[in-house]
Amino acid sequence: MKFSSSTFGALGASVLLASGVGAIELDITSPQSIKDAAKIAAAGLRLWYTGDRPGDVPGNLPDPYYWWECGAMFNAFIDYWYYTGDNQYNKITEQAMIHQIGDYQAFMPPNQTKTLGNDDQAFWGMAAMSAAENKFPDPPSDQPSWLSLAQAVFNTQAMRWDTTSCGGGLKWQIFAFNNGYDYKNTISNGCFFNIAARLFKYTGNQTYADWAAKAWDWELAVGLMSPDYHYFDGSDDKINCSQINHIQWTYNAGVHMAGAAAMWNVTESEEWRTKLDGVIDAASIFFSKDAPNVMFEVACEQNGKCDVDQRSFKAYLSRWMGYTAKVAPWTREKIMPKLEASAQAAAKQCNSGENQTTCGLRWTNNGVNDGSFGVGEQMAAMEVMQALLLDEVAGPVGMDTGGTSKSNPEAGSQAEDVPISFDDITTGDKAGAGFLTTLVLIGVLGGAWWMVS
Repeated sequence: MKFSSSTFGALGASVLLASGVGAIELDITSPQSIKDAAKIAAAGLRLWYTGDRPGDVPGNLPDPYYWWECGAMFNAFIDYWYYTGDNQYNKITEQAMIHQIGDYQAFMPPNQTKTLGNDDQAFWGMAAMSAAENKFPDPPSDQPSWLSLAQAVFNTQAMRWDTTSCGGGLKWQIFAFNNGYDYKNTISNGCFFNIAARLFKYTGNQTYADWAAKAWDWELAVGLMSPDYHYFDGSDDKINCSQINHIQWTYNAGVHMAGAAAMWNVTESEEWRTKLDGVIDAASIFFSKDAPNVMFEVACEQNGKCDVDQRSFKAYLSRWMGYTAKVAPWTREKIMPKLEASAQAAAKQCNSGENQTTCGLRWTNNGVNDGSFGVGEQMAAMEVMQALLLDEVAGPVGMDTGGTSKSNPEAGSQAEDVPISFDDITTGDKAGAGFLTTLVLIGVLGGAWWMVS
């Protein structure tokens, strides 16, 4: 179902009517205050979702939002339940996740084929991974487990690892008839790395670790990642990735940060500690000097050029900074001041009313709402506030640490005649009972830095 202009206008008017009401109250030293603030932001986010209405499609957002962002939104609701214990959005989350499973039980619904990218699929896969890690209530027994859904996404994507150009990597789009098929973008490969690393942490299966390292090393070799851990948008495989689009986005830093944190958590190696430390330091580019430690989207926020997708990106850096601080506790000293300052700034520029709250894009606006509102803005504010509750939760589980989601290492392998080759099943596996880039391709020949000016 799509919003009619009158429906959208009514919602917009109701949101704007709240603009004169005070900001969300947030005391970062009080878990209850943080929960109360996150609850207000979550209620505002829920207003945008229509997929549970009669005649609508569970798991879809109305125009102008693409399918991937709905997967990202339900990940946010899974995290909300995990951090706060409030289960009021669990039912719509389970309904949406199951409805969108699609082909190969790998989040490949046929009605999304014309726009289905590896990053789109991965955002739903990462939501399933979060559900497994956070012990989100298991789906009905006749449905695949959360863990197996993430494994199916990994397997289908590993089969697509493309060595015909650029020495490897995933293409942005899954199908050759889609625009962007010749682009190898960082978010698709970063999401693949993230899922592989977290599957390694959850299951202990070395195959996932090997693929995570392979994806990381390829990104560095081809130039999507710099030696000092800055992440760029992507490159055209028709020129063998010989030139890179150097725009930097928050979500590229975040997705690699969380994956590196998972790898360190399992290995406790100096190699992954160094890498994770480097990613965190390089992510400082996304924190304002004028409003110290407040997150902003460096490529488009200050010049007002953020599109619908890009207005959600801070949600994912916030999400994965919280994850990182939890699974790699030594990172807290660097991460928590940024999360706290950003959460306070986000709360100050949200306009809260009795029945709804709208949060703007520019947290650096010194408490003034910039008039931008939508799913992305709301989700970002919610994520950065609820991440402050990381000390209230035990942390992501694995098969040997209380996880209940069943493992299926071969999930999704039916997508190809030749399935993925796995190493020997680990003890953890046996215990299994218990771009996204929607921006139009920016030319890599010539400066894409117009967005930063």
